[in-house]
Amino acid sequence: MNKIKIGIIGGAGYTAGELLRILIHHPMAEIVFVHSKSNSGNKIYDVHDDLFGDTNLVFSNHFHNEVDVVFLCVAHGESKELVKQFDNSIKIIDLSQDFRLISDGNSFVYGLPELNREVIKIAQHVANPGCFATAIQLALLPLAEKKLLQSDVHITCITGSTGAGQSLSETSHFSWRQNNLSVYKAFTHQHLAEIGQSIVFAQPDFHHSINMIPQRGSFTRGIMASMYLTCEKSLDDIQNIFEKKYEKHPFVFVSKKNIHLKQVVNTNKCLLYLEKQDDKLLIVSIIDNLLKGASGQAVQNMNLLFGLEETMGLKLKPSAF
Repeated sequence: MNKIKIGIIGGAGYTAGELLRILIHHPMAEIVFVHSKSNSGNKIYDVHDDLFGDTNLVFSNHFHNEVDVVFLCVAHGESKELVKQFDNSIKIIDLSQDFRLISDGNSFVYGLPELNREVIKIAQHVANPGCFATAIQLALLPLAEKKLLQSDVHITCITGSTGAGQSLSETSHFSWRQNNLSVYKAFTHQHLAEIGQSIVFAQPDFHHSINMIPQRGSFTRGIMASMYLTCEKSLDDIQNIFEKKYEKHPFVFVSKKNIHLKQVVNTNKCLLYLEKQDDKLLIVSIIDNLLKGASGQAVQNMNLLFGLEETMGLKLKPSAF
């Protein structure tokens, strides 16, 4: 099989940087162009300076159709216009939120492999899920598929500063973020729409509230989502449901020991932990927001699109300390 010819648009941001770190070492990937208007002509490592010594690729100010797949790492709202500029034969993986919700004329498949693996394999266009949405859906889908979501769900989730993107703002500035914690977009976060869409797909009679309280954490990367709901089943039964659901999915693991964020940072893993107190079920889900929550999952989807081993290029070492 020939190598997959790849284009990346929006190459200067965090998600593109993570894509490059993975794809430069992916055995079946050939990066043809990395587009960035503001960095045209500069070396990739001028922006992503940890790649110094790994690549001499240069940012381009143009893109073309002589590729097999394009990753769109652009701001929300820009992808809808960009997709019109590519031939129908080119596969597209969009990391923005533009195509995640089902609507008339939307040909994009929702790219959560643990929900849509078989459909992704035959897709032409894939909408990569959001980071919070990935962590929360992986925690709730096993219950939804068994019609066991029978109460409101209450979620507290904390994310690292890279979740806010690379552009500097008050709440991503080191002096503000360090040793600090704050709530934002309580009950209104944009990822709730795609979470709700997937839950209703799995459990059509679900009619309860999903209450989400996102928080900004004093660290750079990772998401921990802790949620609780009412569930009558025993912990052993629930543990078995989760283990059965993910036994054939290579990046999701159900732990019987409590989990912590450093287990997943710099990996494409999601770890889940379950705990029960009377009729209250606690589910903890952890991912790296830039990998399983963005670029790692995008490469996972690329592997599925082209019939490769799902884990190819994604056997990454956690930071651990």
